[in-house]
Amino acid sequence: MAGRQYGNHRGSPHDQKQHTLRPCGWSSAQGGSSAKKPYANHDSQPTYGEKNSGGGGKHEGQPYPSDTHNVTQPDSLTGAMAPSSPTEPPFKLLTVFFPMWNEEEYIHRALGAAREACETLVDSGEIADYELLIINDASTDTTALLANEAAANDRHVRVVHHPKNRKLGGSLKTGYSESRGDLILYSDADLPFDMDELQKACRVMRHYEADVVSAYRLDRTGEGYVRTVYSTIYNTMVRVLFDVRMRDVNFAFKLCRRRVLDAFELKSEGSFIDAELVVRAHKHGFRVVQFGVDYFPRTRGVSTLSSPTVIVKLLREMFGLRKELKSIRDTVDRASEVIQS
Repeated sequence: MAGRQYGNHRGSPHDQKQHTLRPCGWSSAQGGSSAKKPYANHDSQPTYGEKNSGGGGKHEGQPYPSDTHNVTQPDSLTGAMAPSSPTEPPFKLLTVFFPMWNEEEYIHRALGAAREACETLVDSGEIADYELLIINDASTDTTALLANEAAANDRHVRVVHHPKNRKLGGSLKTGYSESRGDLILYSDADLPFDMDELQKACRVMRHYEADVVSAYRLDRTGEGYVRTVYSTIYNTMVRVLFDVRMRDVNFAFKLCRRRVLDAFELKSEGSFIDAELVVRAHKHGFRVVQFGVDYFPRTRGVSTLSSPTVIVKLLREMFGLRKELKSIRDTVDRASEVIQS
């Protein structure tokens, strides 16, 4: 079986659910800049004979913008947006997207779990509609074929294909820029958490007026001693370098409002992108809230997230962001001194 670049394949959800809500204490903000800065070009290739439109995924304030990449099932979901009840749902459209590389064994399970969770949110009036977005990162198995078939059979499913493998960071940047929702969640295809947690995350976002809801793993003993040590060191470094207090900054559960992603540009191409999202959100004054979820460790495949190559790239991107933010702070300080003088 092919090794996984960023998928962790996990067991079935179990019944024990002891959750702990942990607001970060960051100040609430209504937004950052309203103008969307483009992400890096994604070089997505056409499917089903569609013409490539290019571009960088700008939204320009439109709720459901036209695609900037060649995707399957490209039609707008606006026709199904009108809520059936007199009370308008808090969120119009939820996007759940999955970065996938050689996930033929897990794609149907991931889509099924996400679909079930989203339908529950629609029925409860939390969202008006949803989309399931697959980012196929140049898979060499049948993932692309299965994704296209899923999109052809379900109007909620869309697919973006990378002609070249771009790893986790590139896939997440594509996913965030291609998402049409005013609420966006990404997850690994192997489902490291129970998708039912999504309903709780939406409630947390409303009740605590959060801009980002980030989950952390309640019990990490199943992933092994070495990875636990790596993670502890990494979270400590993020806290020290960026003054961001996160218990599990790289966990694949981050629910974001669209305005957060419109406020800045993500630059990382590697695994540091999870931390970069939280750090930039924090620096722009957005409110981030954490809560605990049950974690299901991988049972198949080989993860390369702790490989030396991945770690070196992560550290390079981490210190690159540190240098960028320090340069901005120094510029602001010099400007303040000029104004005061």
